[in-house]
Amino acid sequence: MAPRKRQRLLPNLFRTTAFKLTAVYLVVFAIFAGVILGYVAWNAQRLLDDQIRSTIDAEIQGLAEQQRLGGIRRLVNIIERRSRGPGASLYLVTTPAGERLVGNVEALPPGALDRPGESEIEYARNSDGVDKPSRAIVRVFQLPAGFRLLVGRDVEERDRLGVVIRRAAGWSLLLVFVLGCFASWFVARRVLKRIDDMTETAHSIMAGDLKGRLAIAGTGDELDRLALNLNAMLDRIGELMAGMQQVSDNIAHDLKTPLTRLRNRAEEALRTAKSPDELRAALDGSIDEADNLIRVFNALLMIARLETGRLNDSMTELDLSEIVSGLAELYEPLAEEAGLSLVTAVAPGLQVSGNRELIGQALANLIDNALKYGEPAEGGDAAVTVSATQTGAEIELAVADHGVGIPEADRARVLERFVRLDQSRSKPGFGLGLSLAAGVVRLHGGEMRLEDNAPGLRVVILLPALPPKPVDIAAPTGLPASTELTNPAGLQSV
Repeated sequence: MAPRKRQRLLPNLFRTTAFKLTAVYLVVFAIFAGVILGYVAWNAQRLLDDQIRSTIDAEIQGLAEQQRLGGIRRLVNIIERRSRGPGASLYLVTTPAGERLVGNVEALPPGALDRPGESEIEYARNSDGVDKPSRAIVRVFQLPAGFRLLVGRDVEERDRLGVVIRRAAGWSLLLVFVLGCFASWFVARRVLKRIDDMTETAHSIMAGDLKGRLAIAGTGDELDRLALNLNAMLDRIGELMAGMQQVSDNIAHDLKTPLTRLRNRAEEALRTAKSPDELRAALDGSIDEADNLIRVFNALLMIARLETGRLNDSMTELDLSEIVSGLAELYEPLAEEAGLSLVTAVAPGLQVSGNRELIGQALANLIDNALKYGEPAEGGDAAVTVSATQTGAEIELAVADHGVGIPEADRARVLERFVRLDQSRSKPGFGLGLSLAAGVVRLHGGEMRLEDNAPGLRVVILLPALPPKPVDIAAPTGLPASTELTNPAGLQSV
């Protein structure tokens, strides 16, 4: 690693969330460990103190019994023997005037014998240890005739244990701190490396490399999940940008003809029209061409809004059976004019959540396409079938014809904008009807498929179903307001 890069890496490590979190965990763990060690040391000291007090109590009970049996002289003799043993307790017997009679304690703090009961004091066993006194827990008793008895135990073992525990705690906390710092550095360095890789990839994408994607480590951790989601977002952005580019190309290509025709018609009218009626006719034709262009742009705007999902707020519960039946009734005259019969098979009470106008528009596009391209071969079936049934949790809406159909290789392509196959070039339109219908279906969380009707085309829409509502017998019959279209073909001409 280059020195300059290392210099930048270290400050970045200390600023990473991973390092900060690890440092916080280290401090919390150190405090917890310190509390635990302190609690252990306090309990060990208390246990040793209790043992010392128990030993002193046992000594006192034995000495009291001897004093009761043999008086002060017997007590002095026993203490003198016990004081000489190795590891003996502390003993001291004094006269009423405070003069030492027997014992293994040479020096006591002033007034120590004047305080009956238990206390912790400094003492010396001989005159050589006065400068470095030891500590002990002692009890002082008043004997008959003013004599005083001191019995105690040295607390050196307790103090030594405390030193050992404090030393162990210090080394343990130091080790925890060192290991914690190393762990913080290691974790932060790994996380920072992955973040830096993501940042470099993001910079390359911003610089124009739209095919760049974030690396996946394969561990399944939160960074992998973030990278997967970001890659999916980048894929979607790439698809939208490719779609925008394709739309721009298609607009430039497919709208050039109507714009040229509009210009030529206006130019011809200016050059050849000799009466107001001829100018009016030319103006009417120009208005028709302009209306076609407006409808194309409205369709493009609607598709864009569908792809961004900005129409979700207009979703309501709908009776799909009513919508399908109403549109089929509206299209029956158009089917008769085209020499076709419109057959409906709609199950009652089909409930969906959606936008009435959008679903009606999508279905109108499909019916209009079926009427345009569903003319059968000589002697073939001249029926266009519109059906709606419920299968489990889905509603299947289908429009089928017996026309030329769409080859399987082109079925995915015709759902794109401005795509028109060779056999449809002679019909009016711009190739946006199926694209708009597909966008409506995606917005409603459904699926649209193009199938072979042998012969012809069968367009199937699957939508999530809602539980059916009770049928109101007294409800008025007739078409819903949204299906009473002044132009039942809607945007089919695009």
